[in-house]
Amino acid sequence: MNTFALHSTEAKAGVLALVVHGVFFLLLVFGVSWQTQHPATAPVMVDLWQALPEPIPTVAPVPPQPEPPPQPVAKTPALKEPPSPKAPDIALEKMAKLKKIKQAQEDERRALADAAREETEQLKKLHDRKVADDKLRTARKKIEDQDLQRRLMEEDLASESRQLKQMASSAASSKRMAEVAGIVGDYKDRVSAKVRGNTRLPENLKGNPQVKCQVRLLPTGEVLDVKVVQSSGNTAYDDAVERAIRKSSPLPLPEDKDARAAFVPEVILVHRPKE
Repeated sequence: MNTFALHSTEAKAGVLALVVHGVFFLLLVFGVSWQTQHPATAPVMVDLWQALPEPIPTVAPVPPQPEPPPQPVAKTPALKEPPSPKAPDIALEKMAKLKKIKQAQEDERRALADAAREETEQLKKLHDRKVADDKLRTARKKIEDQDLQRRLMEEDLASESRQLKQMASSAASSKRMAEVAGIVGDYKDRVSAKVRGNTRLPENLKGNPQVKCQVRLLPTGEVLDVKVVQSSGNTAYDDAVERAIRKSSPLPLPEDKDARAAFVPEVILVHRPKE
């Protein structure tokens, strides 16, 4: 039954194809013959061509193509909604979320603890450094104070030493001055005694008059000049003393250099007749 139907369908298709081709052939023949006939009443016109025109190519008619059979439309499968999670899955997800939150909180607490520990260590280092700096400053201040006290003590000792030296020098100088003064006084008495022995007193001299004379001497004791610098009020007595000093040349002088400086180059002699 199926084979006979298939042959019948193919026969119908062949007949139909022959009919279509025959129609196309008749239309082609009719079109060509219609173009070659000229109407009887139309005027005759002649065109002169220098060259024959190229023949117009005839286009062969395209045979009709059979329509392609319709393609089957692919059906899009309907999207299936995911099945709703079951209760155990929801519990596991919540536990996983809670675990993540706890882990994040634990990490944050650990980070805060580390930061606090680091800050504490830095503060401790700063505190230790400050304590060390304070100790160093205290030690330096103590050393500076000790150096200052030592310098003050050295200055005090040096001052006391200078004072002792000055006192010793003054004592020695005083002793020397007293010694020189004794020598000078002794030799002045010797000079006065020698001058008194050479003095001829005036007959009318009364009392114990005093006369001062400036005497210029050589280092050998020789008298260069005599000058009365303070008169006794009795010219005769003053002249007698002046003559006696000149007559006593050379005067006795001490061997001590400092004592001799009290006589040379000049000396003031005070003379009284009764001394």
